[in-house]
Amino acid sequence: MTAVMIDFQGYELSSEDKEILSHPAVGGVIYFSRNYAEPAQLQELVRQTRAAARNPLILAVDHEGGRVQRFRDGFSAIPPMYSIQQQGDTAQQLMLAQELGWLMAAEVLACDIDLSFAPVLDVRGISEVIGDRAFADQAQEIIPLARSFIKGMHQAGMKATGKHFPGHGSVLADSHFAIPVDERPYAEIAAVDLPVFKELSACLDAVMPAHVIYPDVCSQPAGFSKKWLQDILRNDLNFKGIIFSDDLAMAGAAVAGTMAERAHAALNAGCDMVLACNDRDGAVQVLEALEPQLPPTSCQRNRCYELLAKPAAMNRDTLRNHPRWHKAQLLLDALK
Repeated sequence: MTAVMIDFQGYELSSEDKEILSHPAVGGVIYFSRNYAEPAQLQELVRQTRAAARNPLILAVDHEGGRVQRFRDGFSAIPPMYSIQQQGDTAQQLMLAQELGWLMAAEVLACDIDLSFAPVLDVRGISEVIGDRAFADQAQEIIPLARSFIKGMHQAGMKATGKHFPGHGSVLADSHFAIPVDERPYAEIAAVDLPVFKELSACLDAVMPAHVIYPDVCSQPAGFSKKWLQDILRNDLNFKGIIFSDDLAMAGAAVAGTMAERAHAALNAGCDMVLACNDRDGAVQVLEALEPQLPPTSCQRNRCYELLAKPAAMNRDTLRNHPRWHKAQLLLDALK
């Protein structure tokens, strides 16, 4: 079961990093700003990562744009998604969303990184941690913009991950530091938040659930809930793709117990891969807890590997000579 995505602390691999990458349960790595100095260093880190790994790896990053863009210098500055609806008419907004999706994905792929965990599909509400990461205040405004953004990602060759199911926008608490509880009745969540995931289910390749408790549905956060992941996401919304947990080290996940208990709870609820980040000791506990379940079946192994990108058609140099990249730069200039 190559079911764990881990992280690193620095610009290059430590001996401990290399040892952990050899563990049979490691199936992915997520990079953060602390792993990035400049493009050449990142590409060397990616090369080292893949070379040290026992398994093929899904390499990922949170590179949405706006406040959440891990790689800055040497990458295009993608604006927050909320700014798209403030530009021109509907046709212009849809075009801009598609080109930004392509640009973001193409630049990440050019560094041999498979996924940016995007787009954010939360409805903008009182949540400050979501805020302008959301496309809009209403589901029906989000759906066409997010669909265009996903289309651009797919055109670049990147799979799309919608987050944070079923919606993080209506709780003030930040699940990185607290345990948010959304007291709304299910009928309201179904009317306000779920239409985005329902309408985009067929074009999403992966989903990441929120570390938010919705007590009208389940006493556990969505990422640990069979009710949310199996009954609602899989069955009611007919989602066929991959489910990633959000980071198990976040405070919002603490209700599920130790890091190892959180991993088991997420996988048992229906997650295909869990993120054990920003807590190396906790990540080791997760790997040790999953080891008795090895080896994987071919079905388990292949399911997540569907998200691996094909070899990038363009490296950074050829990308920057591509007419579509230059078109995107003109669009960005017009936004300033």
